Formats: sequence, structure tokens, C-alpha cells
Amino acid sequence: MSGERSDLKVSLDQEEEEVTDVVCVESHLKDGEMMEVEVGQHNVLLVRCDGVYSAISNQCTHYGAALSKGVLSGNRVRCPWHGSCFNVKTGDLEEYPGIDCLPCHKVKIENSKVYVSVKRKIQGQPKRLKWMGVRDEGVIHTVMLLGGGAASLICAETLRQENYGGRIIMVSRDDLLPYDKTRLSKVMNAESDSLLMRRMEFFHTYDIEVWLKKEALSIDTNKKTVTFDDGLIQSYDQILIATGCRAKCLDCPGADLENVFMLETPEDARSIHYACIGCRTVIVGTSFVGMEVAAYMIDMASSITIIGATELPYQGTLGREIGKLTMTMLEERGVVFHMNDAIAEVRGENRRVKAVKLRSGTILEADVLIVGIGVNPNSEFLKSSPIRMDSKNYVIVDKYMRTNIRDVYCAGDLTSFPLKIAKGQRVNIGHWQVAQAHGRIAAFSMLHREVELNTVPFYWTVLLGRTIRYAGYGEGYTEMVLKGKFENMKFLALYLKHDEVVAAAGLNVEPAVSVVAERLAEGRIITKAEAKSDDLSWLKLQPL
Repeated sequence: MSGERSDLKVSLDQEEEEVTDVVCVESHLKDGEMMEVEVGQHNVLLVRCDGVYSAISNQCTHYGAALSKGVLSGNRVRCPWHGSCFNVKTGDLEEYPGIDCLPCHKVKIENSKVYVSVKRKIQGQPKRLKWMGVRDEGVIHTVMLLGGGAASLICAETLRQENYGGRIIMVSRDDLLPYDKTRLSKVMNAESDSLLMRRMEFFHTYDIEVWLKKEALSIDTNKKTVTFDDGLIQSYDQILIATGCRAKCLDCPGADLENVFMLETPEDARSIHYACIGCRTVIVGTSFVGMEVAAYMIDMASSITIIGATELPYQGTLGREIGKLTMTMLEERGVVFHMNDAIAEVRGENRRVKAVKLRSGTILEADVLIVGIGVNPNSEFLKSSPIRMDSKNYVIVDKYMRTNIRDVYCAGDLTSFPLKIAKGQRVNIGHWQVAQAHGRIAAFSMLHREVELNTVPFYWTVLLGRTIRYAGYGEGYTEMVLKGKFENMKFLALYLKHDEVVAAAGLNVEPAVSVVAERLAEGRIITKAEAKSDDLSWLKLQPL
């Protein structure tokens, strides 16, 4: 019955002190089933677990997907689109990328009928902010959060949700409050304000200090101080290092010409958007960012050329088959690829890009050059400290986000951390949702509560209106099992290593990728035999 809607009659409950809409549901839900119901103007998810009914709002707080079309496992439901998870009893958020909880609604059983009631004052408000405390002036303790991204924001929120009463200082070199960076390459002309995860009133309300346009130059872990670029020296009791990574620059003649862009901020995105209109655009790099920018610009730029270092896009992540598919999708819209190549020189006139010369000798005319060739960690300011880093200068942490130095934690793109679903293998993953999970775990560790990191990486990419979703960690996979057909634009790819599914990617097969994510999160092995079976019911799919 998952995903069904009921034929309902709405009435007004006069017994409630507050005006409430009530619906009577002729429900035959079994344990582990859920259904969508309409109560007044509110879309509700009705769930039965362990013989008990519960009801929460049905719209995911991330991008509004119907949770009734997602995956129910025990007391939590996982969004079919981007993997956010919610407790069906409390509505509390249990997995990111969403940041808000869901309202709960009253359920009453009378004469074998289920009555769901929703207070009218919350109708049209599908999100709920979890309770948070404020600063207690009597608590002489300071947590400093270096970096203004997702990890720092979630760390700050978790601390306040757990009633931490000390001082919280979030420091960012950006001039913006934390914003949704996943949208930069998808909605490139968006105003900065529309991307903010929280507004300034939020930080004021919960006593979270935010210092913008300030960069750390060094850290003294003995004195517990940080020195900033404006000369300020600030002390801390505990510190989270979440300064992330920055885009790699081209290392060739002409790389400093005008109209050479890298995408790091909303301002960069808007600059690229307007610079490319009617112009010959060259993109170097076939990463998710490079491919998304190309897809976004197709109807605006006069021409688009992509230069890739490998034979196919996404070759090391999604694999050759999906790489070929995405390449064909863009080629059919006029995008030209030069693969197994790189830029040797950027040529200009009056300090502006006019052409690029490739290592193969090919010369491409260009008005705009967009560079997306990877990232470098923002860890230079740590090099004089005893904080342990790996050979690539990523900070090494344990499963509680602790570094080798007491009271120093690290989270987000800057970390090298043990991934549970990869049997504890130390990895670096630059995904938005992973950074959020890191921030939460770091907050608990600061409060001396050891909560082990157990997140399943989940990300998505949008090309020409089609969303490819990915969950797990497939690096080094040895086999891929395909359900459906690439050419039909409807498929699920299951990646195997040591005869177990370690990751999945899908297009138009919701909620299959979320099903795999939930299985991985639970630690329930998906065998090779199960992956190859023609029975797709475990994936909540019809035959493809």
C-alpha cells in the first residue's frame, strides 16, 4: 500500500482547543507500510510500525519530495530523491542533506478506524525547526568553527540542540552566510539570498556568532589560539576545522587572463552565467561541476567545448557506461568533446581569452574558459601545527571526527576519515551530505558523547533536466550489474566489489537508489546473486 492515497472525508474537530482538521482513514496498513493522506490542506504520511500508527508531514524538508514514495525501514523513512531520513515517530531528521525536521500529527484509533488530525496553524508549513537552546553567560567555554559551510552550520545547530550553553563562533572567509553550494552549477543566475541555508535572524536567535570575510592564518594548539588575517588572535576551548577545499588553478601560460573562471561562489556562478551568453565557451574538466555547467549553458552559449583528461566523463566514479551516456546526451545538443587531452596554453588579446591550445596541438577559439579540474585542501595554515595530515594534506580523523590533537576536530571536504560501509577504509569524499554528517558527529564528540559516523554517501547530478542519483562508495568496483537500459534513460547500475554491492547509480528508477542506501546504512549485505536476480521487488521496482 506504500504510496497510496485514501478517499477521505474531512471534518472539524470541535473537541480540540486549537482548530484542527481531522480525517478518518479506512486503513488496512500492515506493519512496515505507509500511505499518503490529505488532511485539510496538509499532505500527511501515515505509517504503521510495530502495530502503532504515526503521522508526519509527507514532504521532505530538502526539496519537497513525497516521502510516501520513499523507503520505510523500521522507524525511519528515506527520501526517494536525495536520501534525507526522518524518524516516523518524532519527525526528527536522521540523515542529511535536509536540515529541518517534520511536524508530527495526532493519530487516534476508534472502532478499528484511524483518525489523523492536523492543527490548522501548521498547515502549509511542512518543516519544523528542532528545539535549540541559547548561550548561557555562566558557561565560560568557547567552541570555534573554522569555515562557513555545511559542516560548521550543522555542528553549531547540533550543539545548540543538545543544549550546549557556551560561546559558538563560526568564522568564514566568504562574505555570505552558509549557503547551498550544490545549486551553484544547477541554477547559476540565482541570487545569493535565495541560496542561504539559514538567515541572520536564526544565528542571532540562537546566539551563534558569525564572522565573515576573515581567514585563519595559523593555529597554536598548545595555547589554543587562532591568528587571523586581520591580526586578531582568538582563543578557543574546542575547535572544528572545516575550511574545505578550493578549486585548482590551471598551471599553464595565460591562466591568469580575464574571462578565465572557476566556480566557487554564487558570485562566480552569476559571472559565468552572464559571460557565456552568446559566446564560445570552453570548459576544462569532466567532473560533475564541469558537466553540469555545460548542460546549463547549452541554450545560452553560442558553442560549448569540453576538454577531459580521461577517455570518458565520470570514468572513475560512475563508470564508462554512464560516462558514455552523459557524453552522448550533451553531444546530441551540440557540445563538442576533446577527451584524453589537456590545455597547454591559454591565448589572449588585450588580456582576454581568445583561444586555447591543447597538448594534442589542437587550437580552439574561445571567449570564455571555465576551469573545473579538481580541488586543493585549504590546510596551509595547519602546516606549522602538530595536527596530523596525509600525503595530500587532508586532515586525518577517527570515526568520531577527532584529530590527533585533543579538542581539535575536523569535518567536511578537508578530512580523511574512516568510512564504515567501506569496512573502515580511510577516504576523502567531497559531498555535501557527508560534510553535514561530519558536523553532527563532531558536535557530539565535543560534548564527550561518542556517536560513531555511519553515513552512506549520497549525491546527485542534473543534466538537461535528468537527475542521476548515486549512493555508496564504489571506488575500485570490479563489476557492474545493470537493470534496465541506458538508451531508454531508465536504469539502475549496481556496483560490486568482493561479490557485494558497494554502490548504486540510477536514472528514473526512484526510489531504488535510496533502497540501496538504506540497505548499506543498515549493514545488510546485498549479494551478487541478489543483484543479478530478475526479481526487482526488493528495489521497489517493476521489471525494467
